Amino acid sequence: MAKITLLTGGARSGKSTRALEIADAAGAGRRFFIASGEALDDEMAVRIARHKENRSKEFETIEAPLKVAEAIASLDVPAAIAIFDCLTLWVSNLMGSGASDAEILGEADRLAKTLTAAPFPVVVVTDEVGMGIVPDNAMSRRYRDLLGWTNQKIAAAADQVILMVAGCSLRVK
Repeated sequence: MAKITLLTGGARSGKSTRALEIADAAGAGRRFFIASGEALDDEMAVRIARHKENRSKEFETIEAPLKVAEAIASLDVPAAIAIFDCLTLWVSNLMGSGASDAEILGEADRLAKTLTAAPFPVVVVTDEVGMGIVPDNAMSRRYRDLLGWTNQKIAAAADQVILMVAGCSLRVK
């Protein structure tokens, strides 16, 4: 099993399902789910509830909308595996907190180092947002760029990168 796996792809491509499949293959031990999503509206509350229903009760959930590196570093070990879902919302949360581009990319570097140092496998879920048209406003372009750069940093640290397309996985690295 890879130490760090990055799962990327478009919306509803099967990323979260694949992360759970990887976790199922991890063997016995504690399982952690680090969640960056917050139920700030009804739609997001429904999405979070659906995600919780889809994963087994064996997962210990840690909600970390901003402090992901700290959450991973603080996990009790031994652990069989941790899933971080997802970079996409984490970058959005950092932007919403007023973090500068340099601060966000610094946090991405810190997360990559934390993942590398973790004594257990970690699956990181993210969206691929750079394959479509160029967004028509500065905020959306900033988000696309920051997420793309963050994805690159985590992919560089990852042992394996998997692109999900329509529920099918394609190993990129």
